[in-house]
Amino acid sequence: MATPLASIVPGVGSSTATAGVRYVARQPILDLRSRVHGYELLFRSGPETAFSGDGNLATRTMLDNTVLFGLEKLTGGLPAFVNCTLESLTGQLVDVLPPSMTVLEILETVEPTPVLIDACRELKIAGYRLALDDFVWEPRFEPLVELADYIKVDFVLTDAAERERLMARLGSRAIAMVAEKIETQQEYQQARGEGFTLFQGYFFCRPVLLKSQKIPPNSLFYIEILQMLQKSPIELHKLSKLVKRDASLTYRLLRLVNSPICAMRQEVASIETALIAVGEDAFRRIATLAITSELNSSQPTEVLRMSFVRGRFCELAASLCGQHPTEQYLLGMLSLLPAMLRLSMDELVPALPLRDTIREALQGKAIPERTLLFWLECHELGEWEKCDCLVRSHGLDQAALVQCYEDALVWAEAAIHTNA
Repeated sequence: MATPLASIVPGVGSSTATAGVRYVARQPILDLRSRVHGYELLFRSGPETAFSGDGNLATRTMLDNTVLFGLEKLTGGLPAFVNCTLESLTGQLVDVLPPSMTVLEILETVEPTPVLIDACRELKIAGYRLALDDFVWEPRFEPLVELADYIKVDFVLTDAAERERLMARLGSRAIAMVAEKIETQQEYQQARGEGFTLFQGYFFCRPVLLKSQKIPPNSLFYIEILQMLQKSPIELHKLSKLVKRDASLTYRLLRLVNSPICAMRQEVASIETALIAVGEDAFRRIATLAITSELNSSQPTEVLRMSFVRGRFCELAASLCGQHPTEQYLLGMLSLLPAMLRLSMDELVPALPLRDTIREALQGKAIPERTLLFWLECHELGEWEKCDCLVRSHGLDQAALVQCYEDALVWAEAAIHTNA
């Protein structure tokens, strides 16, 4: 059980933030086959955007940040769902977004006036898709329903009877139904049963755990390789023999070493030459990437993508708080191991080749080694205030953290495509 946030972030109730820093995060929307359909983008430029209640300011900031960061970089080329106010929809502010990649979410607070409806028709003609956010049925929304490509329903704010009535009213219309705030496998199964086809929330990171289950033999084999990687210097001959026992792992490892994420100038054809060519630290990172891919082979790809982002982010940001990059990389990568193996972290930790403090960090203990991972977990959820408090309490550079996150997103997408 993770330690409560307040114990690691002093003053978590405060709303004072680091002024002038742009935040950007994304939340996945998955389909019935657990593939990512698109991402909802969450932006903030400072405390006033998140806490003043000024929706127009928030949307203007979102549009500005989308241009600044680059939509494709943020979503890996998948559709971007972006919240839109009346001003942004009727004032041509959303025209800066590429129609083919953008789903415009009409907030529940927007009144369906004739001006808005005409603007939405024009946007549809231009190639944009439309989503109705936090939708609750009212007759006045019928013209928007006729234009909608997606309807998003909050599972926290609605009950099963309300959702059943909504489905009946919509009938056979060609609208994709998105269940929002799905946080558990039980909610996911319920949403599927009710006819939803897209799902937003972190249910895929919280699968039903297998009780009284041992670590699978093939996973123990990968953990044995991780143990070898932690020795310094690496025992090259022994490690090579271990890796060669698994053809899939060998293939993944050589693909990664020869890919752009490793920036090698010449191709390598063996484990030994790969280690010599890239050096021990880089080899540890690439080998861990390959092993994590194998461990996640039966789970949704988004779990693996998040694991890659976490690992790379923690590695890049390690110098900001005096942590060891290689160790932080492992911490981030392995933080989603329970989702990959469907075993609790308490069952997994004893077998992991890590220092005791890193094991404690994986179990959620509020210690300095967990600072970066904690910041990223808050960032993934768009909990900006908690990010601010963590930055202040540890004297971190918020802008540098955000840059590390963006770089990690790009790196993770390259790694996913290499592993495909």
